[in-house]
Amino acid sequence: MCSSTQARSLARLAVVFLLFVKLQRGSGANARTCPPPCVCTEELLDCSRLKRGQIPDTIPEWTVQLDLSHNKLQVLDGTLFSKLQHLSEIKLNHNELEAIPDLGPYASNITTLILANNRITRISVEQLRPFLALEMLDLSNNNIVEIKAGSFPALPLKDLFLNNNRISSLETGCFTNLSSSLQVLRLNRNRLSTIPAKIFQLPNLQHLELSRNRVRKVEGLTFHGLQALRSLKMQRNGLSRLMDGAFWGLGKMEVLQLDYNNLTEVSKGWLYGLLTLQKLHLGHNAIGRIQPDAWEFCQKLSELNLSSNHLSRLEESSFVGLSLLDELHIGNNRVSFIADGAFRGLSNLQMLDLQNNEISWTIEDMNGPFSALDKLKKLFLQGNQIRSVTKKSFSGLDALQHLDLSNNAIMSIQANAFSQMKNLQELRLNTSSLLCDCQLKWLPVWVAEQTFLPCVNASCAHPQMLKGRSVFAVSQEEFVCDDFPKPQITVQPETQSALKSTNVTFVCSAASSSDSPMTFAWKKDNEGLNDAEIYNQAHLRVQKSAGGETEVTEYTTTLQLRNVEFSSEGKYQCVISNHFGSSYSTKARLTVNMLPSFTKMPMDLSIRAGATARLECAAVGHPSPQIAWQKDGGTDFPAARERRMHVMPEDDVFFIVDVKTEDIGVYSCTAANTAGTVSANATLTVLETPSFLRPLMDRTVAKGETAVLQCIAGGSPPPRLNWTKDDSPLVVTERHFFAAANQLLIIVDAAEADAGKYTCEMSNALGTERGNVRLAVIPNPNCDSGVQGGVGVGIAGGVGSDDDGWTTVGIVIIAVVCCVVGTSLVWVVIIYHTRRRNEDCSVTNTDETNLPGDIPSYLSSQGTLADRQDGYIPSESGSSHQYMASSISGFYLQPKDMNGFCQLDTGSEADMEAAIDPLLCHYQGPISSLLRQDNIYSADPSEVFTGCSIDQRPVCMDSYSGSLTSSKMRDYFLSEHFDLCSSSVLMQLPNASLPHGPSHQQSDRRPSMEEGEAIDYGRPHECLPPSNTFMGTFGKAPWRPHKDQYTGFAPPSVTRNGITLHENPYIAPDADSDLEDNGLAKDSASEQSNSVYEQLYDSKRTDPIPQRRTST
Repeated sequence: MCSSTQARSLARLAVVFLLFVKLQRGSGANARTCPPPCVCTEELLDCSRLKRGQIPDTIPEWTVQLDLSHNKLQVLDGTLFSKLQHLSEIKLNHNELEAIPDLGPYASNITTLILANNRITRISVEQLRPFLALEMLDLSNNNIVEIKAGSFPALPLKDLFLNNNRISSLETGCFTNLSSSLQVLRLNRNRLSTIPAKIFQLPNLQHLELSRNRVRKVEGLTFHGLQALRSLKMQRNGLSRLMDGAFWGLGKMEVLQLDYNNLTEVSKGWLYGLLTLQKLHLGHNAIGRIQPDAWEFCQKLSELNLSSNHLSRLEESSFVGLSLLDELHIGNNRVSFIADGAFRGLSNLQMLDLQNNEISWTIEDMNGPFSALDKLKKLFLQGNQIRSVTKKSFSGLDALQHLDLSNNAIMSIQANAFSQMKNLQELRLNTSSLLCDCQLKWLPVWVAEQTFLPCVNASCAHPQMLKGRSVFAVSQEEFVCDDFPKPQITVQPETQSALKSTNVTFVCSAASSSDSPMTFAWKKDNEGLNDAEIYNQAHLRVQKSAGGETEVTEYTTTLQLRNVEFSSEGKYQCVISNHFGSSYSTKARLTVNMLPSFTKMPMDLSIRAGATARLECAAVGHPSPQIAWQKDGGTDFPAARERRMHVMPEDDVFFIVDVKTEDIGVYSCTAANTAGTVSANATLTVLETPSFLRPLMDRTVAKGETAVLQCIAGGSPPPRLNWTKDDSPLVVTERHFFAAANQLLIIVDAAEADAGKYTCEMSNALGTERGNVRLAVIPNPNCDSGVQGGVGVGIAGGVGSDDDGWTTVGIVIIAVVCCVVGTSLVWVVIIYHTRRRNEDCSVTNTDETNLPGDIPSYLSSQGTLADRQDGYIPSESGSSHQYMASSISGFYLQPKDMNGFCQLDTGSEADMEAAIDPLLCHYQGPISSLLRQDNIYSADPSEVFTGCSIDQRPVCMDSYSGSLTSSKMRDYFLSEHFDLCSSSVLMQLPNASLPHGPSHQQSDRRPSMEEGEAIDYGRPHECLPPSNTFMGTFGKAPWRPHKDQYTGFAPPSVTRNGITLHENPYIAPDADSDLEDNGLAKDSASEQSNSVYEQLYDSKRTDPIPQRRTST
């Protein structure tokens, strides 16, 4: 009972609620009455397209959206909107308004105002100021001519549409008041011809449209200030130039549309700054070139549209850096050349559009042109010039799903050409040019198996019996190979190398059973040679086959390249084609070489010590030559060991810093490539001011003895020395001698008048240095003034008085006997040492740092004779001419007395031992004891004073022997035929002073012409010296060569005995024993470390001059 009562009560309440809701709805409908003839839809009052004057007088207050478009309104009464406090959107487009209307006191609530397709001519800040909440303003298709600064008040405007006006100029600052809110700006279809730089200072703008204007050029920084811009459209402007940095500042740009302009190339200059660009549309331009590094700043591109341009080549660098590219559109271009690796790097590409180009050999001959596109899914190749498909054409396309080969006159398809594409879902192919021979029988079977039959339309063109039939209607037995109408290459062109400016010929032959007209073409690096010199010929030959003999036409094409240049290098290939297809030969490489030639040659250089030497060397050649440096024919650079040498890898300069005297030498620059090697030499001379290498020391000698004053000079070039006495010119007599380039002043038979102050003055181009030596002469009680001092060979030393008696005679007899016995003993010792050390003096050249044999050391880098540094120089003191040898060889002029004797004092050996330069050896005995058979020079140069009575020994010298810094060893050998004018250089001995010594043993072998030239270059043979000449030295060699150390270079049939002189004047006198004790010349390594090299003077003995005996 209770439950039924409760149910009835709930029913009554529900009825009451429904009635209440209905009443409420009825009252609301009466409140939102829709004024006729408008249409009301919820909050929209649509009063559009009404006849003139039919607009209602009042608009309901509830109106939120009002549409008054298409009414030809010219003016609007502001009172009409006085009560529309809810109005937020009003459409007034397609009317005849000439200004922005007044929309009443509630205009501040309006967020959307559409005034498109009116007659508004200007934008007034006063008219827009009431719209305080305006977010979208559409003024498209009006008559606005310009936008001035301050045209817009500060509004929260987000979208501004100004399309299809007559705007031709934008004043700076025209959008400044909208900078805080504006996000979309459309200025399409206006008359803008220029866009001022930085005109858009709108940091919140995201979309900008400037299509269909008249902008021909975009300057750099034009869009600076649009940091948030994401898309920019500038289609159909006639753009022809985009300057560098045109889009700089658009760091968030994602879409750039530049279609339908006149751009001619893609460069990184105008793409600079577009780091986030994802879509770039450049279709329908005139682009013919893509710069190699064009995409450096756009590496996030996912879509690139280059269709309908003028591209004819896709280079290897055309798409470098686009690893994120997903779609690439290159259709409707003129592409005929695709370089190997053109698509390398496009690892993410999924769609490639190459339709309607001129592609042929890319598919026919290239080895996997798309092999790098392992993610490619769609490939469009329709409308090209592809005539054959090989099994390598689509290698690497494992993910391909859609392949379009339609509208190509394909004649042949190799077996398994599509088998690699395991995921292929759609194949489009239509051709009526197929060569239906045995090589095509696989195609209909494979197409049927893959269910591609609906999209494949293929028919035969050959043989004649199958012409016009579909390949799917031809039985397998009918696919036969009875002939070969397509050309077949029989002779391939060969790889060649040639020198520049020579002629090269390539030959290629092919055969065909068809009489179809044949065309010939040659390609270089996959590009056709249009203006090449080509000769073609054809002839018939009979070919035997299983079916019998058939006539075959053989075609030969010859490519002639004349005066090849480096640009001629490349891979050459011949293409022979007829109606049935093309055959491609292998590629033959041509390499063009050129010998190196110097563009910069090192020049002789003289430089002060401590400065930086700079040598230049550069060469050109093909291939590019490698530059290398040598010093004195080797690779031992003192400057390199001391880290003072710098060679710039990318420069042509060779530096030596802090130059020292050991850097002196010949520096050779060598340029080498596969064609050959050239070299150039430059001599480095280090200049030093004169200096005393040894302190000047005063001398005291006894009267009648020999005084030796030394002035050891250093400097580069070697200084010239001059002696004065007591500040006056030195009066030179027959007792004065100069040695070692005037470094030694020898006074024989010293007298009291010789005492005094001697000044040594040394000078070269860098300066002058002076030093004093005092000579004191003391009486000698043992010296008989009646006896002539010096050495008299075979002379006892004067005649005694008759008063001496028998005592004197006895003393003389005893002295003579002692001399004879002593002399005999000396001779025994000499002969013994001579036989033991006969070979020690035959020092051959073992130094690896010698210059090449074909470059004389006294030649300059230009190949001319350099002046030798030795010669006869008059003494400044007025003395007779002194011989100055650059090697400081120790020769000096020995004047003869009235009897023809050479005067030497034998009583001052101790003084000479301490004073004479170590270059000079000591005289240690009478001259008669020095003459012996065969080797007249002692094997040990430090034991005896060497000399010769008849044979003269020329000095082995080169142009660098004048250097006081290079230790060199010389060999003195017999050279009778080449002793020229030596009597003017060497000391004279009287004929009577020589004993009847045995004659020298000479070899009968004559030297060759080359050896003769090496012995004495260019001397006349007429100037022979007298036989009674004497050559002497004053020096001791500081080392002696080991026995048999250099014998490996001497001919076995020749015996050369010589004395080796060490020409370093800067070693102390006591250095001899130290050097010998330390074993200085132990091996060639130690020699090299001391900068000692040996120059072989002669290798064979010359015929002797007949020896004349002299009597005492």
